Amino acid sequence: MSKLSVGIVQQACGDDPAANLQRSIDGIRATAARGARLVVLQELHRSRYFCQQEDTAVFDLAESIPGPSTEALGAVARELGVVLVTSLFERRAAGLYHNTAVVLETDGSIAGIYRKMHIPDDPGYYEKFYFAPGDLGFEPIQTSVGRLGVLVCWDQWFPEGARLMAMAGAELLIYPTAIGWDPNDDSAEQARQRDAWITIQRSHAVANGLPVISVNRIGHEPDPAGGAGAQFWGSSFVAGPQGEILWQADDHSETFQAVEVDLARGESVRRIWPYLRDRRIDHYGDLTRLYRR
Repeated sequence: MSKLSVGIVQQACGDDPAANLQRSIDGIRATAARGARLVVLQELHRSRYFCQQEDTAVFDLAESIPGPSTEALGAVARELGVVLVTSLFERRAAGLYHNTAVVLETDGSIAGIYRKMHIPDDPGYYEKFYFAPGDLGFEPIQTSVGRLGVLVCWDQWFPEGARLMAMAGAELLIYPTAIGWDPNDDSAEQARQRDAWITIQRSHAVANGLPVISVNRIGHEPDPAGGAGAQFWGSSFVAGPQGEILWQADDHSETFQAVEVDLARGESVRRIWPYLRDRRIDHYGDLTRLYRR
């Protein structure tokens, strides 16, 4: 397969998980109707982004994998004949939870999972309270549409994860995301943050000769403690293997779009930009250290 139509579901999320899930399913159907064979949902699309504060009651949102959401979404994947990348709050055991991406095959079965490896702990993004770091490493998931290098949100800022996925044979990099502005920041700071987010992911495409799929949410979500909340900036995009923007959503609209990606271009690009060939792995040992001085 060379050409692959990828469905992007950029949505707003409210207080009702069932309504959020149904909106995701509506998006899957809409992109499949446009020819998508692979559909990517945003990070933690069943709920509002709950990590703005630390609250033990929120753990009630978590679910097992397999579980109700994989069953419902698997049925949709099977009905429509699509591969689906979803993002769930996984309850692995009492007191052990993960931020987990699940890949569902066209028959509705689970092709594989990826547990978010890099866990932030920043104002408005208190994820370490909720999620244990992933323990599955950076392993692509084999599907009927290709080998998917699935990572999640904060992972997108780290070149190591993208590189390891590429080295393991990923054919494209996929980032379900939940990232937004602090409404108190001025417009210049907001622009710098969004541009940095786009640039770092385009750089992963360039450095690895792979397409990148990044799907973010939209809308203002209030801070339960009464703060300014978060204004999620959408801007979901698809980049080609030289970092070229193939398609991009705006920062405020729900968007259900199918975008064609040429997987064969990665081979051509790597022949003229042979980063894997020229890596000096004999001098990279210090990369396993936390800091070098």
